[in-house]
Amino acid sequence: MSMARVLSLFRPQPFLAFVGRRKPTLCKMSMDSRARGVFAAAVEGVQPDTVVRQSVERKEDTVVIQGHKFTLKHNLHLVGFGKAVLGMAAEAERIVGDHLVKGVISVPHGIQQTLQQHGKDHLLLKENTRIEVMEGAKHNLPDADAQKAAERIKQLASELTEKDLLLVLISGGGSALLPAPVPPISLQEKLDVTRKLAAAGATIQELNTVRRALSFLKGGGLAQCAHPAQVIALILSDVIGDPLDLIASGPTVRSEVWPEEVLSVLEHYKLLSSVPASVKDVLGGPCIRESKDEPNTPGHVLNAVIGSNSLALKCAGRRARELGFRPVVLAPGVCGDVKSVSRLYGLLARFACSREEPPPEIAAEMLRLGPDVGVESWDLCRTMQVLDEGRTEGWGATCLLAGGEPTVELTGKGRGGRNQELALRVGLELRGLELPPNGPVFLSGGTDGQDGPTEAAGAITDGGLYEEAQAQGLDIDNFLTNNDSNTFFTRLSDGQRLLVPGLTCTNVMDVHMLLIPPIPIIIK
Repeated sequence: MSMARVLSLFRPQPFLAFVGRRKPTLCKMSMDSRARGVFAAAVEGVQPDTVVRQSVERKEDTVVIQGHKFTLKHNLHLVGFGKAVLGMAAEAERIVGDHLVKGVISVPHGIQQTLQQHGKDHLLLKENTRIEVMEGAKHNLPDADAQKAAERIKQLASELTEKDLLLVLISGGGSALLPAPVPPISLQEKLDVTRKLAAAGATIQELNTVRRALSFLKGGGLAQCAHPAQVIALILSDVIGDPLDLIASGPTVRSEVWPEEVLSVLEHYKLLSSVPASVKDVLGGPCIRESKDEPNTPGHVLNAVIGSNSLALKCAGRRARELGFRPVVLAPGVCGDVKSVSRLYGLLARFACSREEPPPEIAAEMLRLGPDVGVESWDLCRTMQVLDEGRTEGWGATCLLAGGEPTVELTGKGRGGRNQELALRVGLELRGLELPPNGPVFLSGGTDGQDGPTEAAGAITDGGLYEEAQAQGLDIDNFLTNNDSNTFFTRLSDGQRLLVPGLTCTNVMDVHMLLIPPIPIIIK
């Protein structure tokens, strides 16, 4: 099957591929600098104060959120939990003013001092704040401090009436900051059960099924505590597809939890006989979420995703156009093993940079890889269509954007993370292609600014990576086998390829970027 035939099967509407067909004017910045600039715009677009400010509109004594109007009568209470919640709370309090009665937020240990040290005072609460800040969850693990904060949040919610509004702020890391085991289960007992399940190979869905059953506030429990008050949840998503029930384990999203389902999961992994007596007592009691006939989200709850990977990619695309690129979003949910993901990006680069019509085998292999890495065939063919037209019609440089969270198979004990390893593997895939500015550049970075246990968020690579490593005596295969991508990039050219944005104060997963230079027009 010819390339034209492959692409014609999935011919998209033009607006799905990009906005406008005007050929951008390239600026004089290097490809590396432009890649870093586009990533910075992605992070800036999902700052916690920014997403709240853009989503909550104050009109005299009302606030409007996603088209829903709520009356303020000095009746607003606030709770929150997550790594980005401090900045969200500061902006929310600024907007609602003295209509805020009181609030409690659970945030990571040391976050206030860290923000002060990095000059992020705009993300801190004012001295006269009505919000109580409770720090906990050292090393992103539930602990006694986080449990104490959860109890305060539960108490505040339980005291509300039908005249009150409860504003709930949620971001990544919220699950660890809101531990509230169902009595008589202790926090340690709950942690032990979930750790054993994870070690046994349980899926994220199975883990959440058990976690919700053993938690008082997860799975819609917080919203139930607040009834009959109106609950408004503002959510900064760090999960692929923005599933409300998975972000921080869905404290404002009703979910049915049936003891027999949980018992079935434990039995499947041969853990039923080893769980504590307290867990068996809870599972042997009445159903925690009583009716499957009731709606997933109660009528008194509004769940609003105000920041996500898709928003970050939109902001990145806007900046890419300003820097002379035609932005094209591949997908916001790239996942799967980094080996397959890197292969896909390598094929896309070769497809885009081919001076002649690419062989159909490239498209066929990409379509085979797509389902394994979370990219739909439609999105792949739409992207190939745009890249093919760009090559034949001379539309200039292209910025291919994607997001998500690939996974890394651990085979060693080196320092690194999924973004640095992905960049390293893509560098190998680009071997043989021209160097910048005439060849492609690839960037992978975590929007939270930290890729694994390193100070880097990711790295930038191109077709010259292999030769550069050889010249400096660095064996790429050895670094990959030891999962030591950070050490590799640190040694390579004194770490100039590393992406180190510092404290970002947000997290909407990763941003992947493939910058493709203009390709000479094909004369047919």
